[in-house]
Amino acid sequence: MTLKIISAEQIIFTGSVTSVTLPGAIGEFMVLKNHASLISALVAGTVRYVDETGKESSLSVEGGIADVDNNVISVCIY
Repeated sequence: MTLKIISAEQIIFTGSVTSVTLPGAIGEFMVLKNHASLISALVAGTVRYVDETGKESSLSVEGGIADVDNNVISVCIY
């Protein structure tokens, strides 16, 4: 899967990942390979992702929006 995390100022991360956990408006959710397409508002919390080497990284966010489609997760944060 490809994860893209952007803000108004910069591209924060773009790369291949095996899982992404997002702070959705109605609760935290995880995206794995071949996840159904969706769009979700994000609330303050932590975006966590695991790259293809198994390294876990995280990023605190104040909110934003996530789009999942065809194994591409696009996250726009503020």
